[in-house]
Amino acid sequence: MNEDEAEAPYAARERFWRGEHVAFTPLEPDDAELLQHWRADPVAAQEIGIWPGPLHDLRERLVSYVEDRTRDDFIVLLLDDTPIGHIALTDEDFVDGTAEAYLLLAPEHRGKGHAADALAALTDLAFGELPLQRVEALTHTENAAALATLKGAGFTQEGVRRSSCLHRGRRHDNALLSLLRTEWEAQIRPRSWDHV
Repeated sequence: MNEDEAEAPYAARERFWRGEHVAFTPLEPDDAELLQHWRADPVAAQEIGIWPGPLHDLRERLVSYVEDRTRDDFIVLLLDDTPIGHIALTDEDFVDGTAEAYLLLAPEHRGKGHAADALAALTDLAFGELPLQRVEALTHTENAAALATLKGAGFTQEGVRRSSCLHRGRRHDNALLSLLRTEWEAQIRPRSWDHV
């Protein structure tokens, strides 16, 4: 798939949510090839701890994501309709008010502030529209970029899940971070609904 083919379908897609410079459109099973491409990046594979499997398996998983009422998955778009990543709230439990944040950006769009913008929009959705009280995030303790982005978004590192991930025959520690509703409410910044 060339870049023009990857971007063309997104111009017509509905925008569900906004950040300052990004927008979210619901994830669809037809996004499988694009996600497969992003997940095949060695840095992303190291950071999320998995290698992409067969495309048909990913497509089936995306069908199950769309039907799963405990998660909300989106493609992150730049305002010019360029797809740049996958973001989600997973394991949503509206009784306990908890969920886990997930974000994967395309390699060429990392380090440009898009992750912080998308994460701010995601937490606005979690606390401004959904009845969540706590959003968690997990990342390798060596993933300095993700840790900095999460901490910049107001997440607090609560601890380390030692040896909780196996990747390439090596055990890795995962950092556990969280953002609480009261901490989000105390943030002084424009919210998603302030972006026109």
